[in-house]
Amino acid sequence: MSCSLALAVSLLLSDPAVAVAAAQPASATAPASVASEPLFADIVARSGGLKAVVDGWMASGAADAEGFTASPVFTGFKAQIVELAARDLQGHLVLKDRGTDGDLKCILRGISEDMPLKLAAVEGAASKAERDVALSELSYLLNDNVEVITAPPQPEV
Repeated sequence: MSCSLALAVSLLLSDPAVAVAAAQPASATAPASVASEPLFADIVARSGGLKAVVDGWMASGAADAEGFTASPVFTGFKAQIVELAARDLQGHLVLKDRGTDGDLKCILRGISEDMPLKLAAVEGAASKAERDVALSELSYLLNDNVEVITAPPQPEV
């Protein structure tokens, strides 16, 4: 530790105002949750429903059927994933316009970008093992989409 850093630390530790301020709870209040707003509630509902579909495919082995990714069931699912990714991006843009909730804003953008990649991994899986991993990762991503929106917001630090 440099001498100047040691001096600064000792001065901070000797100042009673610093000790009192450190003992006080943070004055910043948690931002309001967006989970009940229509757009975000819709994202949560869609993500939860699509996760249930993916989990059902994993449990039943339905995704292992020949031509599954070309089936109307998967094609409809794919369209719903694309729509959900667009809504996540819309949520990101709403939060960006408000200038609030940096973490959620960034996470929603990341999820919107990752969802099509996870879907492509399911479509491009060459083996059952690869497909199982791809479905599992898609399920986790959909679950994350629910949890990041419904988690209690934290004050910025």
